[in-house]
Amino acid sequence: MNVLVIGSGGREHALCWKLSQNPTVDQILAVPGNGGTSEVARNIPLKDDDIEGLVALAKAEKVGLVVVGPEAPLVKGIADACAHAGIPCFGPDAFAAQLEGSKAFAKTIMREAGVATAAFEVFDDADAAKSYIKNHGAPLVVKADGLAAGKGVVVAKTVDEALEAIDDMMVKRSFGAAGAKVVVEDALTGEEASFLAFCDGENFALLPSAQDHKAAHEGDTGPNTGGMGAYSPAPVLPQEQYAATAELCIRPILRRLAELGHPFKGVLYAGLMFTENGPLVLEYNVRFGDPECQPLLMRLDADLLEILFACAEGRLTPDMVRVRPETALCVVIAAPGYPGAYPKGMEISGLAEADALPGVKVFQAGTAAKDDKTFTSGGRVLGVTALGLTLAEAKARAYEAVAKVHFEGCYFRRDIGDKGIARSK
Repeated sequence: MNVLVIGSGGREHALCWKLSQNPTVDQILAVPGNGGTSEVARNIPLKDDDIEGLVALAKAEKVGLVVVGPEAPLVKGIADACAHAGIPCFGPDAFAAQLEGSKAFAKTIMREAGVATAAFEVFDDADAAKSYIKNHGAPLVVKADGLAAGKGVVVAKTVDEALEAIDDMMVKRSFGAAGAKVVVEDALTGEEASFLAFCDGENFALLPSAQDHKAAHEGDTGPNTGGMGAYSPAPVLPQEQYAATAELCIRPILRRLAELGHPFKGVLYAGLMFTENGPLVLEYNVRFGDPECQPLLMRLDADLLEILFACAEGRLTPDMVRVRPETALCVVIAAPGYPGAYPKGMEISGLAEADALPGVKVFQAGTAAKDDKTFTSGGRVLGVTALGLTLAEAKARAYEAVAKVHFEGCYFRRDIGDKGIARSK
């Protein structure tokens, strides 16, 4: 069978790598892919949101399953187009994908489903938003309603910071059309965790907890990024709490979307904040997180293709998802300047040496292969991922591998996993 994986990040390299372990897979097509996917898949230079082109490709290549990595094609309706063409697709339809595509939609669905989340208001007028902020006071979180590559969120400690965020998003349109509408919500304090579940429209099977690191620099300082590292499991959400947490944030959403006639098929990702009043949902994503996908798939001790097919065909059972007992940790190596402007085309050395370490896999993200060499082509370049019996051991292994990799100006956080290690003690 041929499988089409859409996307070009570390998440998609991890998906291709895991899918390639199934002997029934004849060929994996990666669109557009990267230097890493080219090792296990055939890269095809199409845009990942070219819905018409993707469906035409799937038909021409007799693709048996389409696996969607990023959110943009889902929001644009790739799953709907595949359904129309009779091609199984792992990912929700465009209506359900609004859970990620529109912060206002997500908060409204949470309210309707009875999901615990921060108090919020939605604004499409900058002056009205500013008036609310001045009356309400800080701290507040200001979110661009639409897709902004994980960067359209400002945690404002002061009223002035919140007002500046409104100007940035709604007046200057720093995030384009994504900022035409904003959500302003109460800021929550606590520790975050990511909780993902495979879903077939009605049933779900849980993945272990994970924790992302969004800030660019150590100590959770600096600008927000797409993610500088992740590990699984997250001690803030231990296994004995998975079932109860799923009843809080997974099942109510599946039930509500099914009631609305759009059963959710794919990965439902709940971003949680563990406050003194218990867990509250910060956001939903409608696909694997990046970089959470990398440690989660390192731990998955099951046939990924079977799971994805079962989700697409509505026959998922919880026992399909089996997980290795080890911890996994991923460190992202980024280009200088990321998440701002950054150079491209720098040669990367040490990949084979890092990959050869026991329990280590280097997932490539912003890379391109040329003449048996690998060059940088994006902001988040690599996701160096390692298994360990403990979080401390996984961290030590990952950073041992990181030390073997180099390109000009590369940088990475040195504290990935420290919160989890401290909590474990």
